[in-house]
Amino acid sequence: MTHRELLSAVRVLGLGERATLAEIKDRYRTLVKRHHPDGGGAEDAVDIYRIIEANKLVMEYVSSYRYGFSEQEYLVQDPEERLRRRFTTDPLWEKG
Repeated sequence: MTHRELLSAVRVLGLGERATLAEIKDRYRTLVKRHHPDGGGAEDAVDIYRIIEANKLVMEYVSSYRYGFSEQEYLVQDPEERLRRRFTTDPLWEKG
């Protein structure tokens, strides 16, 4: 898979630059319901194939992602904790 193919799949699914696995799955389900051939016209049959292929590509990419469990990666994923650590030693913020 190329980056261009991945970006195309992301556009088909209507995802932003960052998405959680739950958001990807939810968006896929929503699009499948909207474009399923049983509920629409002939053009929906073409759309559903594009959506299914896009989802396969995105899920392939996501499934190969290596999660980082380092403290630095954790703080990137949890900005509230990063801010709490940064400001709890500040007398102005720790009272709040």
